[in-house]
Amino acid sequence: MRMCPQKCMLTDMRTRFLNRFVLVSLAMLATHDLGAQTSTRMSDANLSRYAAANARLGAPKAEEQRVVFMGNSITEAWASHFATMFPGKPYVGRGISGETTRQMRARFADDVIALAPRVVVILAGTNDIAGNEGPVSNEVIQQNIAAMADSARAHGIRVVLCAVLPVYDYPWRPGLEPAPRIVALNRWLATYAAQHDAVFVDLHTPLADERQGLPKQYAEDGVHPNLAGYQVMSPLVEAGIQRALGAR
Repeated sequence: MRMCPQKCMLTDMRTRFLNRFVLVSLAMLATHDLGAQTSTRMSDANLSRYAAANARLGAPKAEEQRVVFMGNSITEAWASHFATMFPGKPYVGRGISGETTRQMRARFADDVIALAPRVVVILAGTNDIAGNEGPVSNEVIQQNIAAMADSARAHGIRVVLCAVLPVYDYPWRPGLEPAPRIVALNRWLATYAAQHDAVFVDLHTPLADERQGLPKQYAEDGVHPNLAGYQVMSPLVEAGIQRALGAR
């Protein structure tokens, strides 16, 4: 029994669609694998990013109130302003652009514990929410931050946890609508700090606009603070550091 031309056409269309679907799926898998390999290579490189600087820094002096800032590009850029925003303070920046909490956790021993600071300031989580290493839940972010804080406390280092800065949309990952997740993560950070002898510094509220984003006044791209943004952040964090030092 012969099929009518219309049925033949439909069958051919279905075949072409399935073939295209398979090709697209394979391409997506290949891209994901390449991204994962690139992320792994970057993580390996980042583990030794500050090795030479750490060696030069050496152990703190007897009365030195060393503070290490752990974070991503926000902290990395912030460190260039430490001399003017924290004059005379032995504050050390250990931020790496693009990093997630998983990557920070992997280098925490070398870039924080080994430096023997009095206090560690942790500002982390926004790149996880942006999906820099793929989708990740707030629970996983919380586990990574808690692991870093627990490690610091176990070595006698006081912990300052900073709220994740507001973001309405990530320019490199548009459409994620991150604001509610950031607010929820910050609630957890505040609760965790209260329950685990840490200091919570709310950097979100004084910087957020009506959309729970970071306005151009403080960040041209809506994510990375400019000088005005850091000028808001610095005295708040300094107050948190002094609270942590006073609680020793």
